[in-house]
Amino acid sequence: MAEDKKVIIDDVEYTEDQLSDEAKVCINHVQSLDQKISSARFNLTQLEVGRGAFMSALKTHLDKEAE
Repeated sequence: MAEDKKVIIDDVEYTEDQLSDEAKVCINHVQSLDQKISSARFNLTQLEVGRGAFMSALKTHLDKEAE
């Protein structure tokens, strides 16, 4: 026998059969948005590191030109 899927919202545990179809749709959206937020944070970190690397390279070039 398969165990019902469970979700915890505000410290309350719900089984799949306790949720309306509308609630299930909301849960799917929240999960999807959580994944997108995580991906956006990852991308932002990459962009910030890349920007830092280019600023460092720029400063190196400017220092060489000043010599």
